Amino acid sequence: MAAIKEVERLETDEGGMGYLQSLPRRVVTVYLPLLVFLIVLLFPFYWMTITAIKPNLEMTDYVNYNPLWVVHPTLEHIRYLLFETSYPGWLLNTIIISTAATFLSLAAAVLAAYAIERLRFSGARQVGLAVFLAYLVPPSILFIPLSVMVFNLGLYDTPFALILTYPTFLIPFCTWLLMGYFRSIPFELEECALIDGASRWQILTKIVLPLSVPGLISAGIFAFTLSWNEFIYALTFIQSSEKKTVPVGVLTELVRSDVYEWGALMAGALIGSLPVVVLYSFFVEHYVSSMTGAVKE
Repeated sequence: MAAIKEVERLETDEGGMGYLQSLPRRVVTVYLPLLVFLIVLLFPFYWMTITAIKPNLEMTDYVNYNPLWVVHPTLEHIRYLLFETSYPGWLLNTIIISTAATFLSLAAAVLAAYAIERLRFSGARQVGLAVFLAYLVPPSILFIPLSVMVFNLGLYDTPFALILTYPTFLIPFCTWLLMGYFRSIPFELEECALIDGASRWQILTKIVLPLSVPGLISAGIFAFTLSWNEFIYALTFIQSSEKKTVPVGVLTELVRSDVYEWGALMAGALIGSLPVVVLYSFFVEHYVSSMTGAVKE
């Protein structure tokens, strides 16, 4: 019996991950690809960092200075960005608009996804497909009719213009994502609750939503990221400098004709990416569990 188990173990090692036992194979199949992936992933952040703290002379003099390193680091670009531009206001505007649009979109997406996946009405699958197709519509097409509505409602050059237009592309995406997660929740839980006399609202708030926390976090992270990086609507509906968001403000205020403030631009891009990085780092476990399906029958 022991011999049979040993043979099975050897066969498993040979057909499974046994080939990684030798160091050269681990280097070629694991460590080297991971190294390439890390370099490709982290090099943009490294380039933004060194450019943000590099003097203007080192940015243009490649004969005497290495473009991949900083000889005399300076915080002048960061000081200029934070104290001589409206960047802190842009950052606050972006946080407020992205947070409000995310919560508004999640609230609508939860109701839509639950209705499509759990109520089992006729044509539910077609509605789900229509929601997915709505997400594929480019924002460059939608912003023209939306701009007419924004002007008619008197929302131009106000944060509400973005808070109310961002859900047009956030709700279809969040709905499509939550539909797949709600589908993984066993129907037996709802049937038992219905037998016990629970209403649909009680089932949604006390059973489905608590089980769907990873999916909600995943949809919220994606929605927040899309809102944070959105450019077309923010450029079209906001005119005042102090009301702009980070993507628009950095590009329109730090690029003057053919003069590019590269140090301030890279500092703004680096600081602007930190909130999203922090958000992902705090909720990465929930995000991964939602992608792999946390609720099983």
